Amino acid sequence: MNKKINVGILGATGMVGQRFISLLENHPWFNVVVVAASPQSAGKKYGEVMNGRWNMKTAIPENVKNIIIKAVEEDFDEIVKSVDLVFSAIDLDKQKIKEVEERYAAAGVAVVSNNSAHRWTDDVPMIMPELNCDHLDIIDIQRKNRGWKNGLLVVKPNCSLQSYLPIIHALKKFGPKTVSVTTLQAISGAGKTFESWPEMVDNCIPFIGGEEEKTEKEPLKILGSIKGKKIVPAKNINISATCIRVACSDGHMASVAVKFKKKPSLRQILDSINNFKNPLAGLGLPSSPEKFIYYFAEENRPQTKLDRDYGRGMGITCGRFREDFAFDWKFVALSHNTIRGAAGGAILTAELLYKKGYIL
Repeated sequence: MNKKINVGILGATGMVGQRFISLLENHPWFNVVVVAASPQSAGKKYGEVMNGRWNMKTAIPENVKNIIIKAVEEDFDEIVKSVDLVFSAIDLDKQKIKEVEERYAAAGVAVVSNNSAHRWTDDVPMIMPELNCDHLDIIDIQRKNRGWKNGLLVVKPNCSLQSYLPIIHALKKFGPKTVSVTTLQAISGAGKTFESWPEMVDNCIPFIGGEEEKTEKEPLKILGSIKGKKIVPAKNINISATCIRVACSDGHMASVAVKFKKKPSLRQILDSINNFKNPLAGLGLPSSPEKFIYYFAEENRPQTKLDRDYGRGMGITCGRFREDFAFDWKFVALSHNTIRGAAGGAILTAELLYKKGYIL
């Protein structure tokens, strides 16, 4: 690209905000110039506020450490003058998140959100770039609906579905119609570490508030299509989910069983996965993994600790395909929840927006 664009991170002190900062270090297209958080943190250097709170394995980037934190709402005017794009990871109630994100977009800023508040807004695309990049076409309708010239609002889906949905999508020609999925989700998905959540050591919790509904419903919008002025969810697939919090630091695994309209053979399944046509291929997006989906032939893979960082945390791994007497096939899939499932997925979406000329 000819120029770097200036970006801000809203909610920069939280777990996902930290991941944004870590992943954007030395990014070839995006330059972090604003970090914003609550008024309690505003006016202080980011490095000072994050002393003892930084949870990434790498150090706070030097170019961010001395940036003075802005308040998301109170410093709005100053922020929008400084940036073309913001990544939103703010922790507020849903209505307030909607208001804040729309306010930034109305001011001409591209907003790529990690939050769930706008995932079911009709003209807001919920993007997994390799699966439904065509949904970005609704941005022109969004801008016309709202009178926005350069601003836009795009969201990424929940982290819980990002391990298994790419596999379902890769097998779409066989007509997946019923899916039963159990997710095994790491504690970083709750913004926690073992130090801050010692109750999770040697433990599993068979309930994560709101996750099962998101895991069942959000794929329908991603697999849907633009009709008129909105995205209409798919109606030809039913998904049933159980979501469990497990004692892993990072990485969401899914155990999945699928019933198809036309049952594929194992060879057809593996051909579809190994030859998946990635629509991002050739675009040169910095965060795009060289190979999106990787199949393990070993019976004991993928494993969370060994394989969550595949493709720099942006790839999907799967394995253990075997026939099922109640469904047709079952398998295991894995993704990194705070990279692919959160900040990394949002950054990849922003790269696609920039490449396609939506961010000026």
